[in-house]
Amino acid sequence: MYETEIISIPILPLNMVNAHLIRSEAGCILVDAGIPGSEHKIARVLHRHGLTFRDIKLIVVTHAHTDHAGSAARLRELSGAPILGHKDDADFYSRKERMTYCATGWVGKLFFKTPVPHEPYEGFVPDIMMTNGETVNLLNFGVDGVVRHTGGHTPGSIAVELSSQDALVGDLLASGILIGGIALTGRAIRPPFEDDPHKVARELERLVQQGAKRFYMGHGGPLGPDEVMRHARHLARIAPNPCSAGLCAHGSH
Repeated sequence: MYETEIISIPILPLNMVNAHLIRSEAGCILVDAGIPGSEHKIARVLHRHGLTFRDIKLIVVTHAHTDHAGSAARLRELSGAPILGHKDDADFYSRKERMTYCATGWVGKLFFKTPVPHEPYEGFVPDIMMTNGETVNLLNFGVDGVVRHTGGHTPGSIAVELSSQDALVGDLLASGILIGGIALTGRAIRPPFEDDPHKVARELERLVQQGAKRFYMGHGGPLGPDEVMRHARHLARIAPNPCSAGLCAHGSH
């Protein structure tokens, strides 16, 4: 079994947007690519750890929002690493379809009115396209773990589950006030947008029940299993989102 280290890469201050590098003696996997132009910040973190873009063996994009997929095409060009994504977000990745957003509260509604969620990025087609029910084994990329489809946040959301009991879950949850490190960093919250809170709850409960001890996310974190389970139980009691009825807002290309 390969021992792994999780290196957080701050894309914006106060953990407001994070990417993560999974490092083992056999290879590195980048989880999420940040907003457009994030390659420079990622390069600095790599250099700090004695690495270069060429040490990245795989780029996992957890979903198609611009703060996770924005630099994926450029990072593929720099590293030569394939991109892994799920087919249910494929038309968003390629920019064929406009991204959908279902606000979870007033923060999401205000955030949607700003330019940030709608920032365009270079479209791409994942080199490894997951389908529903498929699991991707990461041993071929030097990491002991798998990628599974979760949905919930976006149709094609995916998560990385490692044998080290680390889970990198994208935007299945967030932490802190205003998604990041301003305050209450150890408390789980909903991200500004979320398609199906009940599906998210089921996936978070599954991860805890299967032994995940540390949850890394795109906004805030990391969190432990007790707080994640508390949040999952809260989500399970929320009324279904209008997104399930096709009432999500659409962003621009």
